[in-house]
Amino acid sequence: MERWQPETNTFHLPFGEMSISLEDVSFLPKIPVTGKVVEVENFARYTEESRSDAIKMVSNLLGVSAEEAEEEVNISEGLTVRKHWLKSRWCPKAGSRPRNYPPVECTTRAYLLYLLSCTLFADKSGSRVSIALLKLLEDLDDVGNYAWGAAALAYLYRHLGSATRVLVSQIAGYLTLLEG
Repeated sequence: MERWQPETNTFHLPFGEMSISLEDVSFLPKIPVTGKVVEVENFARYTEESRSDAIKMVSNLLGVSAEEAEEEVNISEGLTVRKHWLKSRWCPKAGSRPRNYPPVECTTRAYLLYLLSCTLFADKSGSRVSIALLKLLEDLDDVGNYAWGAAALAYLYRHLGSATRVLVSQIAGYLTLLEG
């Protein structure tokens, strides 16, 4: 691979240009590229109001107490939760004492949030996931109606474009698409 061109969203190679298309996304990993638009609320601006909304969302959608949700948001230092928290909270080590698990819907959301943060929307931190993704998992019956593939491709394009900057040394996104 020679170089990614953010203006055209293509790789410039010695023999020409090449890009990743929605067709590639739909055929390679078979992720839906049509459906409802994946709109992520802007939790980028950290305010006391956005922090309060994030705590309520974590508590309500993941079935944890408001205190536990607040503690996690505080520990993760932003409008994120730690992947380690998701994994340890919902997948305790074998042989450990059973916990009072939240309803299956909450456990499903926690699993999907973890899965999305490790695959389609992997970030550079590798350890946190934006709470904004959790909002998309509110109605579990609707999750399959989203155009996840289109969103993953747009997210990858954005991060490939960022990676062309001089001081950037890491890349994020659904990198499996680059291997196809």
